[in-house]
Amino acid sequence: MSGLLDLLNSPMGKQLINGVAGQTGQAENKTADVLSMAMPLLLGAMKKNASSPQGAEGLMNALSNKHDGSILDDLGGLFGGGVDQSVMDDGAGILGHVLGNKQPQVENALSQKSGLDVGAIANILKIAAPIVMGYLGRERNSGNVNDASGMNSLLGSMLGGQPQQNQSLIMSLIDADGDGSVLDDVAGMVMGSSKKSGGLGGLLGGLFKK
Repeated sequence: MSGLLDLLNSPMGKQLINGVAGQTGQAENKTADVLSMAMPLLLGAMKKNASSPQGAEGLMNALSNKHDGSILDDLGGLFGGGVDQSVMDDGAGILGHVLGNKQPQVENALSQKSGLDVGAIANILKIAAPIVMGYLGRERNSGNVNDASGMNSLLGSMLGGQPQQNQSLIMSLIDADGDGSVLDDVAGMVMGSSKKSGGLGGLLGGLFKK
């Protein structure tokens, strides 16, 4: 079972970074930095949502109906003539569902951390979200995951490639004050500026270096 580390460091990951950079007009190294922070955050938020039976069912329905992984079969075609507006709209919908009212906070934090403007971050996230969902859908199909427990295990393994305590840290910080809000303290988490974060910004940067 593949984790995000495997995706970002694979030939497909290089193609993804190159394509997103071309689509958004940003430097590849900056794009890679943003994706390496944004993708585990999105996956962590999905894991948080899927911790309830209703959330897991909703996620599995979305994977069954639309996000089966086929988007990954032709990344060259996806980026070839510019990303189709329907893909961007789909990404916007995923972000709204997964991040909710924390989305501006996430975008601002990634902007400050990477040095890219918020508009560029928003576009990168809109492209990254369907890719993450497609990757999750493909892994779900290959693992024949059909229940909430299996979905949570799958999401945990995809956040892998790092020590268990780091996974726990990412997950605990996504709802740092325990009030059930999906992405509490995400600015401090990404920036490594919150006392609660333990410098996770630096941690993520180290984990996802090429």
